[in-house]
Amino acid sequence: MNRSQAKLTAGIDWPVFGLYLALVFIGFLAIFAAEYREGDNIVQNLLSQNKNWARQVLWLGVSMVLATGIWLTDSKFFTATANLFYAFGILLLLMVLAIGTGVKGSHSWLELGGFRFQPAEFTKLCTNLALAKYLSSMETDFTKMRSRLIASAMVLAPCAIIILQNETGLALVYFAFFLVMFREGLPGIILVIAFSGIILVLSALLVDKYILFYIFTGIAALVIYFSRREIRRKRSRLVLILSIWAFCAAFVMFIVPFVFTKVLKDYQVRRIEVMLGKENDPKATYNTRQSMIAIGSGGFWGKGYLKGTQTRFDFVPEQSTDFIFCTIGEDFGFAGSIVFIGLYVALLFRIIFIAERQRSTFSRVYAYGVASIIFFHLFINIAMTIGLAPVIGIPLPLVSYGGSSLMTFTMLIFIMLRLDADRQMVLR
Repeated sequence: MNRSQAKLTAGIDWPVFGLYLALVFIGFLAIFAAEYREGDNIVQNLLSQNKNWARQVLWLGVSMVLATGIWLTDSKFFTATANLFYAFGILLLLMVLAIGTGVKGSHSWLELGGFRFQPAEFTKLCTNLALAKYLSSMETDFTKMRSRLIASAMVLAPCAIIILQNETGLALVYFAFFLVMFREGLPGIILVIAFSGIILVLSALLVDKYILFYIFTGIAALVIYFSRREIRRKRSRLVLILSIWAFCAAFVMFIVPFVFTKVLKDYQVRRIEVMLGKENDPKATYNTRQSMIAIGSGGFWGKGYLKGTQTRFDFVPEQSTDFIFCTIGEDFGFAGSIVFIGLYVALLFRIIFIAERQRSTFSRVYAYGVASIIFFHLFINIAMTIGLAPVIGIPLPLVSYGGSSLMTFTMLIFIMLRLDADRQMVLR
C-alpha cells in the first residue's frame, strides 16, 4: 500500500469493514441459492438483471459508490446537515402518501424514471442523524421531560406516517431509537410502562375486554380501599390510581380493538391470533411453517450449498427477502446458522465498542442508533422465520435482497465509520 492509499484508508475500523463485507457476500450467496435453478445462464441473467441476485450486484455497486462518497466527506457535514436530512426524509414520506406506488399490499414506494425505492428505509438514517444532533445539542437537557418528549416526537413522527403507508413492520423499527434514549438517560420507568403495555395488549387479545374491564375496576377498588389513609393525606394518590385505571380500561376497550381493526391488515391480525393460539389458520402461517421446515431440514451441518430442496422447489415464499435466513439454515444447518448469527453479534459488539470510545456525543448517539437498528432488524427477522414473531416484513440487514435496504444500511455503517475516524474532534 503506497502513501496516498494509506492516507485514504487511515482511521477506518477494519473489523467493522470486514464484517460488513462478509455479511454482504453471504447475502449474495444466499440470494443466489434462493433463485438459482439448473440450466440458468448466469452471464445472461447478470447482464439482463432478470434475477434478484443479479440486481443485488447492481445495488452493491451503487452502495459502494455511496460508501466511497461518505468516506471522502468531512465529518462535520453530517452534523451540519442532520436536520436537513430529517426534513428531507419526512418530505419523502409525505410524497409517498401523495404519489407513492403500491407493492404487495403496502403503499410505501416512490418510482422515478423506472427507479423504485422505499423512503421508509432511508428515513431511518435521517432520524438517526437528527436524534444524534438533538441529543448532542448544548441546549438539550435530557433530564427534562420537555427534551424527552421532543426526542420521542422526532422518532414517532416518521413512524406514524409509515403506518399510514400500510408498512407496519418498518414503522416498528423506529422504536429501536428508544434504546438509544435509554443509553442517554431515559428513565427505567418508561421501560416498565412499555412492558406493561405489551402485557395489556396480550391480555386484550386473550381475554374478553369486558372481563378485563371488571378485573381492572376490581383491582382499582382494592387499591383505593387499602390506600385510604394515604389518600386522605394526599388526594393526588387517588387521582393517580383513577388515571391508571382509566388508561388501562380505555386501552383494552378501545385502543387495542381500533389498532387491530383499523391499523393492522387482516392477514397480520390472523398471524398474531394464530401465534397466540386463538385461531388455527394454515394459510396465515404458511410462510412460517415452510420456513421452519426448511431450517429444520438442514439438520446440524446442512444439506450443502445449492442443495436445499425447500429452496430449489420454491416452497418458501419471499425467500430472497424476508425469509432469506431459512436458505442459510437449510444449506448450512445449525452450525452454519450459529456462525452466521455470530457475525452479527460481533458486528454489534464492535459498534458498541466504537460508540463508547467517541469523544463526541453526536458520534456516540449515532453509533448506538446504528447498533439498535441492526439489532431490531436481526432479532425480529430471525424470530419471524422460526415462528417466534408474526411475519411483519422486516429484512435481514445487508443480507436480504433489496436496494433500499442495502443502500440504507451501507450509509448507516459508513457514516459511523467516517465519524469514528475523526473521533478526536468534538462534533456538535
